[in-house]
Amino acid sequence: MSKRALSKYKIDRRMGESIWGRPKSPVNKRSYGPGQHGQRRAKKLSDYGTQLQAKQKLKGYYGNITERQFRKYYQEASRRQGDTGENMIGLLERRLDAVVYRAKFVPTPFAARQLVSHGHVKINGRRMTVASYQVKESDAIELSPKAREMALVLEATKSAERDTPDYVSVNHDKMTAKLLRTPKLADVPYASQMQPHLIVEFYSR
Repeated sequence: MSKRALSKYKIDRRMGESIWGRPKSPVNKRSYGPGQHGQRRAKKLSDYGTQLQAKQKLKGYYGNITERQFRKYYQEASRRQGDTGENMIGLLERRLDAVVYRAKFVPTPFAARQLVSHGHVKINGRRMTVASYQVKESDAIELSPKAREMALVLEATKSAERDTPDYVSVNHDKMTAKLLRTPKLADVPYASQMQPHLIVEFYSR
């Protein structure tokens, strides 16, 4: 189980917004931060604070990526040609758990990670338990027969809470999916604004 599974909405309250856009988020009722001092007026953030918040927000969005993993995504993105921030978003969206989430097989990134780690997802017919696996455009993703009957999965596929982005092809009858292309920032349906350029500034200090 994800390390943040029981307290995943704390990051919503810390950021003051629902980063996944879920109706269950506590910020829909309490827009102030957590803790006894949460209702105090927020201090204006420094440049460093703004960059750090952008990093924590994007890192938190994808479930339980560690700081070490996240920094590796930045380093890999900076080695590639093109915009480092855009490259970073592409790498994050190609994670297997991210594609499973975008395909609406599960309601949250946390559930996607758990579904993968428990062996319910196959890549090209082979079981894959590594949530950070980088999905290729030629990869065929499918759920195991057991996962196809899970109430969590069936409810997620029928949910009107969010749509499947156009860079992921999905067949909910067969419970299969395919990544059509690596998305850019503008393609990704984030519920709140993400600012990867600030993260690039944070790591390149």
